[in-house]
Amino acid sequence: MPTDHLTDTYRWQAGGVHELARTTDTIADRFTRWCEAVIARLPWGLSRLVPPTFLGFALINSFTFGVDLLLLTMFHGLFGLPVWLSVTIAYVCAFGLSFVLNRTFNFHSHAPVGKQAVIYAVVVAINYVAFILGVGSGLAALGLQYHVSRLLAGACEAVYMYSAMRWVVFRGAVTKELAPHTT
Repeated sequence: MPTDHLTDTYRWQAGGVHELARTTDTIADRFTRWCEAVIARLPWGLSRLVPPTFLGFALINSFTFGVDLLLLTMFHGLFGLPVWLSVTIAYVCAFGLSFVLNRTFNFHSHAPVGKQAVIYAVVVAINYVAFILGVGSGLAALGLQYHVSRLLAGACEAVYMYSAMRWVVFRGAVTKELAPHTT
């Protein structure tokens, strides 16, 4: 019959509803499980001190920092744009990518994206002024090679950004506890 493909959802048809999947194991879930497994193997009791989101942040932001440096090299070294403009464009692109990846893979946030994006923009603006312009451009102006100055500024901003993302931007997002993987 044409209605045979429809799902039965009435209470008296309780056995007739077929569950398509018990759990959905997404890439984000696997990423979190992997971070948890790595942190669990840390020696000297560090697994109790280092949250899995710290490892997730380090991996995601190392990747986006590489994107930042690649774009900086492209804009300044290849296209000849001024350092300040190259740093700014690369920075905005990399931090936009960082927001999306951290929100999805690391903090599993389902809060309204608008409010988080506004808070993140303020955090990034403070980071930009303090570390990128202050530390990075300041060191470059003092004669340090621009990649080296960007690396030093990146170390400072990493500490600030993780703290801000964990306790300010995604403070309402509880990292989802993942059940042991079952097939």
